[in-house]
Amino acid sequence: MVTKLSPVAAVWRAIVQVMERTPHILVVDDDREIRELLARFLDRHGLRVSTAADGREMKKALVDWNIDLVVLDLMLPGEDGLTLCRNLRATSSLPVIMLTAMGEEMDRIIGLEMGADDYLAKPFNPRELLARIKAVLRRLDNPASRPADGSTPRSRKCCFAGWILDVGTRALFSSDGVLVPLSSGEFNLLLAFVDHPGRILNRDQLLDLTSGREAQPFDRSIDVQISRLRRKIEVDPGNPSLIKTIRSGGYMFTPEIVRSGEEAE
Repeated sequence: MVTKLSPVAAVWRAIVQVMERTPHILVVDDDREIRELLARFLDRHGLRVSTAADGREMKKALVDWNIDLVVLDLMLPGEDGLTLCRNLRATSSLPVIMLTAMGEEMDRIIGLEMGADDYLAKPFNPRELLARIKAVLRRLDNPASRPADGSTPRSRKCCFAGWILDVGTRALFSSDGVLVPLSSGEFNLLLAFVDHPGRILNRDQLLDLTSGREAQPFDRSIDVQISRLRRKIEVDPGNPSLIKTIRSGGYMFTPEIVRSGEEAE
């Protein structure tokens, strides 16, 4: 027997379905004007937005809501943005865009070291933040993670040097099955290497493969992400054997890749 929904129930179900498909952004900033401005702007451009003024409110929002991305200010009362980002990254791969003080390159580098996926210097145009948010969310659903032969992403796994990269679930496991948290930037960088083993890739190529943008002068984001990735997968990060630095060339991923799930089951 099919139960017909009332018009009101049908409308509410449609609203819930739309909300479930709409990315939910958490803006964390102690400046009320900035929070409200960004919330209104992002809402007008089709995103769900929640806000938090500090780390305590941020943690509560992460428990109460299914957040897809965090916009996190560096300078917060109590726990600062770097501490919050580091603690979040220890247990989650939730994307983070860090807002930093204008001209403070070291803050941006440290933010990436703590696991941020991108950064934006204040003051900024909200349209640029929107573009960065969309770019990070696109990377989470990168078509490159889908095999061309029709198999589902969930079935695709790549094994190298004792590590298992599950492309469908965007998860990295050690040889004894321990899950190693990766930021979205780290995952996409590792996937770019896994998909191009034995090839020298320069910073411009890696930026294009991972974030679809060209390198800017003094842009060290790729170098920072590689440093973080090495600390997670190399036996000796100071003398890396998996991600080799090629002098005047770039980087090369050296291990043999064993792939599974690349044929339709």
